[in-house]
Amino acid sequence: MRYIEQLREGESVREIYLCKNKQSAVTKNGKPYDSVLLQDKTGTLDAKIWDPNSVGIDDFDALDYIEVTGDMTSFNGMLQMSIKRVRKVHEGEYVPGDYLPVSEKDIEEMYKELIGLVNSVKNEYLKTLLKKFFVENSEFITEFKKHSAAKSVHHGFIGGLLEHTLSVAKLCDFYSMNYGAVLKRDLLITVAMLHDIGKIWEISDFPVNDYTDDGQLLGHIIIGTEKVSAAISTIPGFPKQLAAEVKHCILAHHGEYEYGSPKKPAIIEALALHYADNTDAKIQTMKELLSSNADNNDWLGFNRLLDTNVRRTLGVE
Repeated sequence: MRYIEQLREGESVREIYLCKNKQSAVTKNGKPYDSVLLQDKTGTLDAKIWDPNSVGIDDFDALDYIEVTGDMTSFNGMLQMSIKRVRKVHEGEYVPGDYLPVSEKDIEEMYKELIGLVNSVKNEYLKTLLKKFFVENSEFITEFKKHSAAKSVHHGFIGGLLEHTLSVAKLCDFYSMNYGAVLKRDLLITVAMLHDIGKIWEISDFPVNDYTDDGQLLGHIIIGTEKVSAAISTIPGFPKQLAAEVKHCILAHHGEYEYGSPKKPAIIEALALHYADNTDAKIQTMKELLSSNADNNDWLGFNRLLDTNVRRTLGVE
């Protein structure tokens, strides 16, 4: 199989991919065309059917597996496929695992490491809160292990939410060691593990991996805060001030109002969580961008999340 990450400009391709999205549109000259987003486990590829009513273009819909024949071109510095023929394929002609992006890291090993952090929390109220999600709730655990952390941008793959959460929690653990008593480690580790749990309800499972109605209307920050608040209400004697601090950290973890944060960080743990979350998101974005352009040592163009033009490091071997 030719994976999307292996495709290069100028090549002709005949391969089976998952159609993640399909949308009909019209050119400036009034000519109809179809815009298609192809997917396999290595990423997605923008494709166009410039003559959708021609012979050789089978009927197909989003989430169908299709065999496409086309030419690899470039548009605005990004790879694009011009599709000439499409055949809808049937079960048995493809292996589903080839089309769903999965974390390169072992999911069970990551979860074991996460539980180690749960057990390291000494405050009994916070440890009880974490266990309600990560130890006692089997339905939550199943979803958490397989969920992505984003529709795209960063960690948009099976196990992505777990990988991102573990990375943020480990950064926060480092912060607590580096900055000492000024940071309350138990609170920081707890909110690091809980800060993105709302994404389980914000984004649907693969292969759709798109925003749910609650995701569109509320977003993961509000959803996560509600889920944590509900869990806290079941823990007898949970300190009111501590509950407010936990919820504040989740509400403030995007840092700025323009980035969708309902609150700005008002306590030091919220500030630390914001920077840990931002660091992991930005580094992963860069990793994915460089990986998808492995053979390109030139400038890779403007990245919206990084807010800059990007190029790989060339000066050090």
